Amino acid sequence: MNAKETDGRDGRAGVAVVTGAGSGIGRAVTRELLRGGWSVVLAGRRAETLEETAAAGGETLVVPTDVSRPGDVEALFAAAVERFGRLDLLFNNAGTSGPGGVPVEELPYEAWRHVVDTNLNGAFLCAQAAYRQMKGQTPQGGRIINNGSVSAHVPRPRSVAYTATKHALTGLTKSLALDGRPYRIAVGQIDIGNAATEMTERMRAGVPQANGEIAPEPVMDVADVARTVRHMAELPLEANVQFATVLATAMPYVGRG
Repeated sequence: MNAKETDGRDGRAGVAVVTGAGSGIGRAVTRELLRGGWSVVLAGRRAETLEETAAAGGETLVVPTDVSRPGDVEALFAAAVERFGRLDLLFNNAGTSGPGGVPVEELPYEAWRHVVDTNLNGAFLCAQAAYRQMKGQTPQGGRIINNGSVSAHVPRPRSVAYTATKHALTGLTKSLALDGRPYRIAVGQIDIGNAATEMTERMRAGVPQANGEIAPEPVMDVADVARTVRHMAELPLEANVQFATVLATAMPYVGRG
């Protein structure tokens, strides 16, 4: 059997939900999946940026969504299934870095809560909704790919909220992967470092290092991330990339600090 026969996609590339699809990594992954023939449901807070992503062509559905709101997430997955009939992939990508460069003792609780609600609670809510659909559909199963970060391994200075949520996401990935085994739900995580997007533009100018210096950092083409996600997505459900780290080769990661 080929991959599509094995996981029940009936000759189609599959149906995917991509959160944070309006820009950056989410936009690049969405367009890569569309090039591969996937049907993609685009989720994000701003309808106009989602429409810009969808304008690249392909079978899409735009659903404005705040992933930190349970009602929004429920509506997102209901719309996806109503339109396409099933769900084969969730790319759990929506996230925020929060206020950068703020010392721990000065970080407002509201800022901490916003990062946790988006990066961790939002990822859980989307994974839970996807899990329910994948477990109950026929043929059963599907795949969830969580967008971690190299910050799931090592922190940057003054990034406590972001780093804490990304470390927590690793635990979420492992737990979901274990619980999904009986239902043919494969769960993996991609940890990304310095992909060239709007969020990382500041890397070229210089960012704080662990020794207190400000230094520019190299970046990589976001298309390389998108191709990696597509590779993970298109494996048969009998195979899984549990964790993948994709980063700019010369960035300060190995030996950071």
